[in-house]
Amino acid sequence: MSSFVNIPAGSDFPLENLPYGVFSTKANARKRLCVAIGEHVLDLSGVAQLYPPEVQDALTSDSLNLLMSLGHQAWQVVRERTRELLLKNSQLDQNPVLARNVIVAQSECQMHLPAQIGDYTDFYSSIHHATNVGIMFRGKDNALMPNWRHIPVGYHGRASSVVVSGTPIRRPFGQTQPVDNSPPVFGPCKLLDFELEMAFFIGGPGNKLGDRVAVEDAWKNIFGFTLMNDWSARDIQKWEYVPLGPFTAKNLGTTISPWIIPIAALEPFLVDNYAQEPEVFPYLKHEKRFNYDIKLEVSLKPENGTETVISKSNYKYLYWTALQQVAHHTVTGCNIKPGDLMASGTISGETEDSYGSMLELSWRGSKPINLNDGTVRKFLQDGDEVIIRGFCSHPVSGLRIGFGECVGKVLPAIPFQ
Repeated sequence: MSSFVNIPAGSDFPLENLPYGVFSTKANARKRLCVAIGEHVLDLSGVAQLYPPEVQDALTSDSLNLLMSLGHQAWQVVRERTRELLLKNSQLDQNPVLARNVIVAQSECQMHLPAQIGDYTDFYSSIHHATNVGIMFRGKDNALMPNWRHIPVGYHGRASSVVVSGTPIRRPFGQTQPVDNSPPVFGPCKLLDFELEMAFFIGGPGNKLGDRVAVEDAWKNIFGFTLMNDWSARDIQKWEYVPLGPFTAKNLGTTISPWIIPIAALEPFLVDNYAQEPEVFPYLKHEKRFNYDIKLEVSLKPENGTETVISKSNYKYLYWTALQQVAHHTVTGCNIKPGDLMASGTISGETEDSYGSMLELSWRGSKPINLNDGTVRKFLQDGDEVIIRGFCSHPVSGLRIGFGECVGKVLPAIPFQ
């Protein structure tokens, strides 16, 4: 079965994907919901009348929050109907006037944050990343903290500075301690870094304050996944994180892709959950597979330079699943709401070329990274552009489900007057 919309070979957005986003155009500045199909989008607000009445208000909204709140049964209804409309000889295909109005080239689209983000939590769920960082700062014998294999460690981030792909990121000022046991200094961050992450949006019923989300029911509250770059000021982070953890080193900006890939699109790429030892507490234990073979890569492009792939990793390396993250987040009775964003933490693999941050790739600055244009990097410089891509691919069917790009460029710090 094929679409009446042309889908180029190797596209991130075939009929089997249909990721959600929010867009506007120069001709129509109103923010509207869409799904990506090939090199185009389908304007859902323009075809809302062709969907069941119970989802029409959500499809004419200016963010995905209302659709997220309707729950997984409504998500399935919208997904199935969207696919029907995009098929050859569909109701939409047979109405060329309407089709011309609602099928919009992505090149004409201005993409926006896909949801109003109420809260943002960042986890620390890659065992390889946590081990690498632990070795750097505490030595091999104490790489993982005693709690790491028992709880999905995380911290509450800053939702207000989450931005959509393409938004520049300004190098921050802050306090650092360049020399151990010496007084701090104040100035521009010198050790600016990216973090290769993925994140998911909360949807569904959520929970009331005081209630918990059982790990078996957590899937009902996960709307879909997106790419993320959690920009990090490593020198600021080192000075400030004791005793309460990351603060200004992390709130300078967090970039996400404009596309949210539905869980249903990822089902062909399920893999076994990461083996956990020791056995986790019952509230974190689940048999349901909720791990995915999502290939990830990071490229660095200097200003006026060429792009270099500096890391290739995979979502499947995460030790803690999204279900466990939701269950642990709510075990205290903390309430979650549609539009909340939860991130994986840096995703590093087993090999040096699969590390998910400059901190690891350059091993704390001791191993410069060679770029294709002949320059080297230890950490990010002004003008550098970081591009994160992700996709799933099936070796037999050739099915490809892509996540698009998550892009951000580093701007110079603004001097203090």
